[in-house]
Amino acid sequence: MSQPSPLNLTRREMLKLSAGSATTLAAPAALGGVQPGDPARAPVMADVRLTVNGTPQVLKLDTRVTLLDALREHLHLTGTKKGCDHGQCGACTVLLDGRRINACLSLAVMHDGAEITTIEGLGSPEAMHPMQAAFVRHDGFQCGYCTPGQICSAVGVLKELAQGHPSHVSTSLEGPVKPNDEEIRERMSGNICRCGAYSNIIEAIQDARGSHA
Repeated sequence: MSQPSPLNLTRREMLKLSAGSATTLAAPAALGGVQPGDPARAPVMADVRLTVNGTPQVLKLDTRVTLLDALREHLHLTGTKKGCDHGQCGACTVLLDGRRINACLSLAVMHDGAEITTIEGLGSPEAMHPMQAAFVRHDGFQCGYCTPGQICSAVGVLKELAQGHPSHVSTSLEGPVKPNDEEIRERMSGNICRCGAYSNIIEAIQDARGSHA
């Protein structure tokens, strides 16, 4: 049977109080020493130099800003879309020094001095990029939200094929890669189309590839 403590607390009550005290003492340490009433820490800012769609840009950014938010919120290039913000849908795909990346997963400060191409830099309604024109010809979009990322990714795919980079479904790790539909589907698998225009997208990419063959 539990004996009362000098404070008239049972052993069970003492254990509960001890556990609560330990949690309270550990909390500030877990938060990096921040306690209620401490002044807010100012964000760390940095100058980031980018060449975006051929135009040099110098941005003063919080070091936590993603490349996607730098493009959309600071340069107002809203063609690049924010979809999942977790690198799972591909709507934010841009070309970084000629290679496709998910802009939502990359901090802008990581790419100081880089060259970025967004959908706005590929072409215009008056002078469309061959890939943009192919998407129009083959109805490679419906709602259009994923389309900028699809097109940027597709341009990157054609460059990968031309350079002979193998993919998971390539039959050989050396030599030319056969640009069949299966190869293109695999390479475009990171770009999600919720409207389901996948067959038309493949046709558009093959059409555009033919214009560069």
